[in-house]
Amino acid sequence: MTPLRQRFIEDMKLRGLAPRTQKNYIAHAFNFAKYFHRSPEQLDQEAVREYLMYLLDERKLSAEGVNQIVSSLKLLYLTTLEMPWSDADFPRAKRPYKLPVVLSQEEVALFFEHVPSLRYRAALMLCYGAGLRVSEAAALKVSDIDSKRMLIRVEQGKGQKDRYAMLSPRLLQALRTYWRAARPEEYLFPGWRTGRHVGTASLQQACRDAAMRSGLRKRVTVHSLRHAFATHLLENGTDVRIIQALLGHSQIETTARYAAVTPQAVRAVISPLDRMNPKRGNARPVRTHKQ
Repeated sequence: MTPLRQRFIEDMKLRGLAPRTQKNYIAHAFNFAKYFHRSPEQLDQEAVREYLMYLLDERKLSAEGVNQIVSSLKLLYLTTLEMPWSDADFPRAKRPYKLPVVLSQEEVALFFEHVPSLRYRAALMLCYGAGLRVSEAAALKVSDIDSKRMLIRVEQGKGQKDRYAMLSPRLLQALRTYWRAARPEEYLFPGWRTGRHVGTASLQQACRDAAMRSGLRKRVTVHSLRHAFATHLLENGTDVRIIQALLGHSQIETTARYAAVTPQAVRAVISPLDRMNPKRGNARPVRTHKQ
């Protein structure tokens, strides 16, 4: 291991980056150096700019993918190599704003009717009934379910933050039905390897299979269930800051976007067309003289 790589890893650990993020950042730095066949120490701002244009124009990477690479190179140069550059030397690609696809409560019910496995149904219900991310649901332990306080402890979720999620009576019933049948010990959803939990890919595949069997035309992912959780809470009048805490969002703006897809909020707005004077609205157009 080169001294630069070792220092880069140490800087990431000091900043509390997750192991998976560290692995990705190392790969991004390696690919950057490989593109120029030179060490990052020998490259400048123009090289960074050229590489980012290559990723966008030739590799056709998404804005999210490019921005992750930008973050890794920014940490490498500004922190590890201590270069006297600025944030402007690491331009970020603009991400297109897209509204999340939201399932209605009827569509969610139809979806769960087509999840035949108790194990996968319980895991996917956690994503809708408690708003968990797929990685959080997969990594839950039996001890994380607090039935006395009706809470779910999410340990080291995104951003390495602990939080509590809600445990509804119906979700608790589904988890108990699964637990009685499977009797898991440490992880609520153990994987095939001893001491490991189920993989997120397995839950995603189970979600795709159920969506296909249900005949829903909307694109359904595990994250769609989390979107539906937030939107349905908002529709029922839950305060957006409570939803923010339940979802584990660090910024209120991230949670507030669900208001844009809430049907009740849209329907509650009165169109200016409906406020027009009926007599004026039905008036005949004024004829003009022909030239």
